[in-house]
Amino acid sequence: MSRTIRRAVARLIWAVTGYRMRSEPAPTRPTVFIGAPHTSNTDFFLMLAIAFEMDLKIRFLIKDSWFKGPMAGLMRSLGGIPVDRNDPASIVEEILGAVERGEEFHLVVTPEGTRGAGSGYWKSGFYRIALGSGFPVTLGYVDGVAKVAGLGPSVQLTGDIRADMDVIRAFYADKSGVKPANRTEPRLRSEDQDS
Repeated sequence: MSRTIRRAVARLIWAVTGYRMRSEPAPTRPTVFIGAPHTSNTDFFLMLAIAFEMDLKIRFLIKDSWFKGPMAGLMRSLGGIPVDRNDPASIVEEILGAVERGEEFHLVVTPEGTRGAGSGYWKSGFYRIALGSGFPVTLGYVDGVAKVAGLGPSVQLTGDIRADMDVIRAFYADKSGVKPANRTEPRLRSEDQDS
């Protein structure tokens, strides 16, 4: 898809959703993008609009059921990577393997997982991928109250999970998502297990 077409699609998404982009400059090196709060299917389209507008080469994790039937080709062409819900840990190894082979891309992860049906915790895959690859984490967001979406700052993880998550929590504290009732507080299960 040409840059002109990608920009036109982004403008269409902004017009249809009523959102606008408010963003930090695009990262200049590969990063793990957090897509949060992940509260609605609208998030997917807003993520595409941000990537298309900023001309970013992205890959994104999405459940493998999207890769059955006529949607499979479209999902792959947009950068989708299927996640087997029965073996979610294998995706971390797969992504780290791609990085070791020299592939360059921005990886979009929605750590809240299934919208509105979460365990009260974010999934930790984004953290393990970022730490293992040395990639920074870029804080992508959707704020339904202000009707804006975009990229926040990039954070280099330290390995101190609680301190790193405190930085992430502070950023997302005032971000509502499209459906605020479905929002999950940024917290990894390991933070509470280490207490």
